[in-house]
Amino acid sequence: MFKLIVNSLRKRAKVVLILLPILLVSDQLWAKSSKLLILGDSLSAGYGLTQAQSWVSLLQDAWQKSNITVVNAAISGETTDGALARLPRLLSQHSPSHIYVELGGNDGLQGHSITKMRNNLMEIVKLSQESGATVILQEMQIPTNYGRKYTELFTKAYSDVAEERDVTLLPFFLADIALDTQLMQADGIHPNAEAQPIIAESMRAALSPLITE
Repeated sequence: MFKLIVNSLRKRAKVVLILLPILLVSDQLWAKSSKLLILGDSLSAGYGLTQAQSWVSLLQDAWQKSNITVVNAAISGETTDGALARLPRLLSQHSPSHIYVELGGNDGLQGHSITKMRNNLMEIVKLSQESGATVILQEMQIPTNYGRKYTELFTKAYSDVAEERDVTLLPFFLADIALDTQLMQADGIHPNAEAQPIIAESMRAALSPLITE
């Protein structure tokens, strides 16, 4: 009987030793499972800059040793129409755990319907949530020369979407930078290379807790 017990314990010990590396690998894979998809326009695509200079690339570098990987699907000139059309393929291709939506600026600059923009954002968030991803919505702003009513409705669209779809709404990420001409390109719309590290650090501080919580 004693020998049977000893042999049984030895077999169990072997099973544990075999399973332990597998469990450790599983933990490592789990730790790498957070994937952030950036769905944005030129402000996230690094317009007028090299890829390495853009805030998204700098954010990737800052997260190099973390459990967060970044997929930058931002395109210069992107509107909510274009992003909505691209989204199903991006969800299927990348299966992100989190999606950062930085859209609407071009809709506003082109004078698109606020109702259509809001509906597009709503559908983008809805499709992302249905895929299992957590959505982080970025509030956008446009110049005041588009008229007070249009500007107010534009800004309100973001809080409406965030409230209805129950997602985190981040305040406009260029609020301070856009007022500093030394941090803006000549067009007055896009941040320059000097502004990118500032944006990257502020976005790291804002996004890290939302992704790792």
